[in-house]
Amino acid sequence: MAWSFVVCVTPYNGGMAITIRPATSADVPQILAFIRALALYERDPDAVTATEADLLRDGFGPNPFYFCLIAECDGAAAGFAFYFFNYSTWKGRPGLYLEDIFVQPEFRGLGIGKALLQQVAAFAVERGCLRLQWEVLDWNTPAIEFYRAMEAEFLDEWRNVRVSGDALRKLAGVEAGQAEAAH
Repeated sequence: MAWSFVVCVTPYNGGMAITIRPATSADVPQILAFIRALALYERDPDAVTATEADLLRDGFGPNPFYFCLIAECDGAAAGFAFYFFNYSTWKGRPGLYLEDIFVQPEFRGLGIGKALLQQVAAFAVERGCLRLQWEVLDWNTPAIEFYRAMEAEFLDEWRNVRVSGDALRKLAGVEAGQAEAAH
């Protein structure tokens, strides 16, 4: 991903330069710091087990599993967007899934979240994606209002389903020790 751009957001930021750029491997410590800050905001700080080595391996090799944008405000790390491709079998087209979007509290209200979301959307359109989707916690009223203002569609009739940990290994028919040895 070899693109970079500067978005100057007004009138809220008093002329501060907001830069949105693709993350590099040097950003991995900051990406992990954003992930931990988001987990704290979402009331589950102990849930983060990702390491810098995990993020480096999975995002910056020859076949990355994810993409990440970094937002900076006058050079200070302000937020990030973390996303990856999915695929619609019904439509026969790729989509993007936005795993995380987060802006540090001191930078909120400056248009950074919207700028990040716009750039992820632009990436999706550029890559021929049919849609961009994400999840939001039902108690996160500020985020829900933010997404509604951008005409996001809420799919309340769908339920999130997840199998992980021991249940995933059991479903796969793999013993716990086998799965860890293979990774």
